[in-house]
Amino acid sequence: MYPTGDLLAPSLFVDFVELELVAIVAMDGMDMLDLEYTSGPISGWQNVLLEIYGWMRSTAAWGELERGGGSAARFSSGDRGGEPAGRSAEAEHSEEGDELIDQEFAMVALSKLVLITAVALLGWAYKVARPPPPPILGGPGGPPVSSPRVQLKDGRNLAYREAGVGREIAKYKIIFSHGFASTKESDFPVSQELAEELGIYLLYFDRAGYGDSDANPKRGLKSDATDVEELADKLQLGEKFYVVGTSMGGYVAWSCLNYIPYRLAGVALVVPAVNYWWPMPASVSASAYRKLDVGDRRTFWIAHHMPWLFYAWFNQKWFRISPIVEGKPEAFTEKDWEILAEIQRTGQLDRGRATKQGAYHSLCRDATILFGAWEFDPTAIENPFPNGDGVVSIWQGREDKIVRVEAQRYVAEKLPWVRYHEHPEGGHLFMCADGLGDKIVRELLLGEEPRDL
Repeated sequence: MYPTGDLLAPSLFVDFVELELVAIVAMDGMDMLDLEYTSGPISGWQNVLLEIYGWMRSTAAWGELERGGGSAARFSSGDRGGEPAGRSAEAEHSEEGDELIDQEFAMVALSKLVLITAVALLGWAYKVARPPPPPILGGPGGPPVSSPRVQLKDGRNLAYREAGVGREIAKYKIIFSHGFASTKESDFPVSQELAEELGIYLLYFDRAGYGDSDANPKRGLKSDATDVEELADKLQLGEKFYVVGTSMGGYVAWSCLNYIPYRLAGVALVVPAVNYWWPMPASVSASAYRKLDVGDRRTFWIAHHMPWLFYAWFNQKWFRISPIVEGKPEAFTEKDWEILAEIQRTGQLDRGRATKQGAYHSLCRDATILFGAWEFDPTAIENPFPNGDGVVSIWQGREDKIVRVEAQRYVAEKLPWVRYHEHPEGGHLFMCADGLGDKIVRELLLGEEPRDL
C-alpha cells in the first residue's frame, strides 16, 4: 500500500524518490513507510533500510525541496522568453540564484540516486541472505518422519538409531556425533563382534537440523552439548556415557568436554574439524590454512567473518565454493575416495536425507558454528579425568586434506592429558580401514594403547 496524505512530500521530485524507495523495498515484500509506522518486531536489515530512509528525509537538501526551494521554485518562475534585453540587477541576481538551485537540484538528485541504489542493493542482499524457515517435520506439507524420536525440554525432537547390544544389558554406552552432510545412518566402523564381546550399546542421532531432528533456531556450541545430555537422559543411559565425535561432529565432542564433563566416561575425537581462528600461533594456523584449496579458504573466511552472508554464498553460482563443503574428489585422498564410494554404495551417506529441512539449518549452521567465534578455548579445557578413570583421545591422518594435521598437532600439544594418535598414511576416512574403528573403541573403553597404526 502506497502512503497517502501528509506522508507524501509536496515536491514532484520528492514524490518520485519516495515512491521509488517504496517500489524497491516492495520487491522484497516490504513497504518502507508501512515498516516505519509498524509496532511489530523489525529485522536487522529492515532497520538499516529505515535508518537510510530517515536520514534522507532529515537532510537539509531534502527539506529545501519539500519547502519548494528546489525544483518547484525553478518551475514556478514562469517563462522568461519574452523579457526585455535590458535586465535589472535584481533579475540577473535571480538568474544566478536559479543556476545555484539547478546545481543544488542536480547534486540532490545524484545523492538520491546513489541512496536508492544502496537501498536496492540492501534489499537484494536481505532477500538472498535470509534463510527460509525450516519445514515442520511430519506436519502438513513437511518432510515425513521415519525414525524414533525423543522430545527435548524446549519442545524440539531428536531422532536416533540404536545398534550393538540392547541398552538394558549393555556394559558400555556410546553416543556418536556424525559429520558434515551426514546423518545417524552413518555407522562408525566398530564390529558387531566387538560390541557383543564387550557389551557395547551404540547410539546414533541426527544433530539439530539434520535428517529427522528438528532444527534449532538458537543452535550453538552449548546447545549441541546439552542435546547430547538430554538425549542420554531421555533414553535412560545412566549417569555417565561415552562420546565419539567424527569430523564435523568433533566440535560437539569438544562442547561436551567443556559444558558437560561431569556426564562423560570417555571421549574420542576422530579427525575432528578445527577452527583456524582458534587461539594458536600464526605460524601454525597460517601453515595449515595455506594448504587448503582457495575455495575452502574463501568459504571458511566468510563463515568466520560474515556468517550472515554465508547462506547467500553457499547458494550462489558465480564463484566456486569449497570442495570440502561440496564433497568433491579433490578434497580427499585416493584411498579416501575409494572408501567413500563404498560407504555411498551401502546407502549410509545421503545428502538429500541429511538436508531434508534445507541446507541452511544443517550444512550452513555447521560451518558458521565451527568457524565462528567460540565461547571457549579448546586448548584450555581442563582434564575431566584427573584420576585417570577415563580416556580422551584424538585420532588424525597425516595425509588428511580436510582437517590439516598442523592444527591438530598443536591442539594435542596444548593438552598433554589427551592421547594423540597420528596415522602416517591416513586420510580423512582412515578409521574405516584395517580394523581401526575397533582399536579406537577399545582404547576408549578399556584404555588399551593401539598397536601398528
